[in-house]
Amino acid sequence: MEKGTHIRLVMWKAEKAVERIDLQSIADTGLCTSDFAIMEVLLHKGPLQIGQIGEKVLLTSGSMTAAVNRLERNGYVKRFKKIEDERCCDVDLTPKGRKIIDAAYPKHEKNLEKVAEGLTPKERNELVRLLKKIGYHAARIDIQKQESIK
Repeated sequence: MEKGTHIRLVMWKAEKAVERIDLQSIADTGLCTSDFAIMEVLLHKGPLQIGQIGEKVLLTSGSMTAAVNRLERNGYVKRFKKIEDERCCDVDLTPKGRKIIDAAYPKHEKNLEKVAEGLTPKERNELVRLLKKIGYHAARIDIQKQESIK
């Protein structure tokens, strides 16, 4: 049976290898990874609140605010208030932002598909299932609480 430390090391090495492809596929856009991820979410999900985007791209509210400010300054996204709740504002792609992500996303998708080609369809499904399983399990573990019980 593989030890948890070895599983973590293998996952980390795989993540770094995939991240290299990920970074190469967005390098030509001039965007950083978080900005690309935000624009990708908006491309696929449409307008969302900053917090909703942050949950999808795993960024804190402070990081999200800074990223959206940067994207807005560059003319890639815009904020707008919802009529039904003026306390909240949504973020959406501008035509300029849509043009950039529309051009970049197919290349990104193709590059990541090259990575996944190393697996059969059955293996892909199994990998996703197992990664979700370990992720959900890890999210439920409270290390500090367990250590205080000892």
